[in-house]
Amino acid sequence: LTEILQGRKKAFIVTDRFMHESGKVSYITDICARMGVEVTIFSEIKPDPDIATVTKGISMMVDIKPDVLFALGGGSSIDAAKAMNYLASREGMLEKAYFVAIPTTSGTGSEVTTFAVISDPDKKAKYPLISENMLPDAAVLDAELTKTVPASITADTGIDVLTHAYEAYVSSKANDFTDAAAEKSMKLVFEYLPEAYKAAGKNIEELTKEDLYARQKMHHASCLAGMAFSNAGLGINHSMAHTLGGHFHIPHGRANAVLLPYVMAYNCGCRTSLTPAAERYAKMSTVLSLDSGSSRQSAFGAIRATKQLIRKLNIPSCIKNLGIPENEFVAALDEMVDAAMADSCTATNPRVPTREELKELFMEAYRGREI
Repeated sequence: LTEILQGRKKAFIVTDRFMHESGKVSYITDICARMGVEVTIFSEIKPDPDIATVTKGISMMVDIKPDVLFALGGGSSIDAAKAMNYLASREGMLEKAYFVAIPTTSGTGSEVTTFAVISDPDKKAKYPLISENMLPDAAVLDAELTKTVPASITADTGIDVLTHAYEAYVSSKANDFTDAAAEKSMKLVFEYLPEAYKAAGKNIEELTKEDLYARQKMHHASCLAGMAFSNAGLGINHSMAHTLGGHFHIPHGRANAVLLPYVMAYNCGCRTSLTPAAERYAKMSTVLSLDSGSSRQSAFGAIRATKQLIRKLNIPSCIKNLGIPENEFVAALDEMVDAAMADSCTATNPRVPTREELKELFMEAYRGREI
């Protein structure tokens, strides 16, 4: 941070109210004060940042004209800062600021991606923005900042990491380089997410070096998965999670986690005949050192191990168990299917879905049909 702030005059920090009011923002402001950098804090970020929040942030940035922009927080803060910086410069409102992402959760990998997701509450939709110009100039991965993340958020964001790694691995645009990052990421998640989840249930004074080590490894897993999917793309797990979260205010990581086993089974063709993608899921069993045999057994092994991990983290096994009434879900179903079909993530899914298949998949995930 000292190196980044050298020669800077004005810093703009995008974060949430908790990070501001709890004093965690001092991670940046203390160094700014030492180096004589003027600081403005925008702490109005909420989960699933919307267009109005981004617009307000841009207005403040235009007034201040910062030469360095910090995003401190989870994926919502980083995504909002990306959108502000990108849209303000694209529209000629101000020069693009040097952009530093400092994640405080291990989930989105947003610190190394060209993606941002912005919500439109009126249309109950989430829009993925994609541009090379949104890639942060620097990222700081420090597990110290994740010590107070609650167990439920540790679980949700951890499975979000796994979903990123899986979808990048089976993507139609996967390559040797994205495979390497995705494989390492999924191995780290299976090894360290249960430990990080246990650590999240402790008081800060009780945390051991091993607990912090697990947290740091999850930070690395998140970043690696971000590298993988930023280059290979994602799939229908994210397309469905975007619209499910937009309609029913489900946290993004949790929506991904609940859908994941059902999407894996669909992509493999477990209910019909095996698809070419099944080979990729089968290979996951080897990567994760699971018992493997035929392609079908190995693909099922990867799905089974994923379900077991999700169960260990006390994440619901179906959408119904998220507390969404069936009549409300069914009423929104056509809209959600349309949104998932149109979502940019669908383009790199290994199996090309029809509208009817997505509808059936949503209902399977809602009712919790056995895989």
